[in-house]
Amino acid sequence: MSESVADGNARESAASYLEYSSFSRSGLIAQLEYEGFTNAQAEYGVDAQGADWNAQAVLSAASYLEYSSFSRSGLIDQLEYEGFTNAQAEHGVDAQGADWNAQAVLSAASYLEYSSFSRSELIAQLEYDGFTNTQAEYGVTAVGL
Repeated sequence: MSESVADGNARESAASYLEYSSFSRSGLIAQLEYEGFTNAQAEYGVDAQGADWNAQAVLSAASYLEYSSFSRSGLIDQLEYEGFTNAQAEHGVDAQGADWNAQAVLSAASYLEYSSFSRSELIAQLEYDGFTNTQAEYGVTAVGL
């Protein structure tokens, strides 16, 4: 069976996206649908890539940690929001080998840049963001509260 022009375009578009960014399978399908491809065309184009979605999750998690701080659970939630399965998200996050205490320090410092908090309020905020109590206390103490 030969490839239709539309299917070929969807395949090329999917390949282009994966060259410069990381995507979940469902996220890339949604992007192609946004561009006007049908669901069947988008699925064809994405599946033709033979992408390793675990590797895509690793790249996505690394990208997030380059510009922002996250708790482990917060980063997993973000990747799941992007369409990665829980297993893919956990794989991507765990592959980072992140120091979650250091991430808590970065988050605490970031909050204090634009707002004032009491020690207990900032701990509560960090816990809300998914840090454990121990990580939150570590982060807040490290920033001087």
